[in-house]
Amino acid sequence: MFDTKEDRKKMEGVVERFKEEMKKVRTGRAHPDMLSGIKVEVYGQFMPLNQVSNVTAADATLLVVTPFDPSTIQAIASAIRADQALGLNPADDGRVIRVPIPALTEERRKEIVKTASAKVEEAKVALRNVREDARKAIKVAEEMSEDIKKRAEKEIDEITKEFSDKVEAEFKTKSDEIMKI
Repeated sequence: MFDTKEDRKKMEGVVERFKEEMKKVRTGRAHPDMLSGIKVEVYGQFMPLNQVSNVTAADATLLVVTPFDPSTIQAIASAIRADQALGLNPADDGRVIRVPIPALTEERRKEIVKTASAKVEEAKVALRNVREDARKAIKVAEEMSEDIKKRAEKEIDEITKEFSDKVEAEFKTKSDEIMKI
C-alpha cells in the first residue's frame, strides 16, 4: 500500500504556515504578531523586528515596542510606519515605541479580508502541489497494481480535501473576527 504519512506531514506544514500568516493579519485588536513581518534596517542589515526589540500588547488598542538597543528606536519606528499594509503610526518617547491600533472602518475590514483570502489561495496552491507530487510518485511506483494506485490517488485527494477544509475553516474564523465590530 502507498504510504501517505509524508504527504500528510507536508500538508500539516502548509496549514501551520497558513495559521502563522493569519496571526499577522490585523483584526482591530492589538496583537504582537501583527508586527512579526516587519524587517528593520539596523547595523547595516535588515533584521526581523523581534530580533531587535520586544513587542507586547499593552491593551486591546495599543502595542508597545521596547528596543533592545535605544539607538535603534528611529529605525524601528520608520519600519513600522513604512509598512502600508498595516497603516499604523507609531510614536516614540526615546525609550519605547507606542503603536496605537486605530479602529477599523467597514471598508478597511473588507480590504483586510480580501488580502487574507489571497493567502488562502496560496495555501491551497501549496496543498495542490503536495498532492501533485504524491500523484507523480504513485504513477511511477512499479510495484503497485492499478487498483492500489487508484485507491492511493483517492486517498491523497481525500487528504488534500481534509487539509483544504482546515484552511477554509481557519480563514472563516479569521474573517468573522475581522468583520466583527
